[in-house]
Amino acid sequence: MRRATITLPGDLLEELLHEVKAKSKTAAVITVIKDEIRMRKKARIKAMVGKMEFAATADDLRHKDERLG
Repeated sequence: MRRATITLPGDLLEELLHEVKAKSKTAAVITVIKDEIRMRKKARIKAMVGKMEFAATADDLRHKDERLG
């Protein structure tokens, strides 16, 4: 893990702690960073809608996975 020093407004940090219901400032910041990364990844995936073509159907992918035997 890496250390970083950041300066945040106190009221913003208190609101973050309250909204995230974290026990520490570190946990609150980590939670928010992870959520932001997850949301951006979802947005990138949603932007690909209609730009990719699949040969298999959803049922094929779900029920006929060759790796499962």
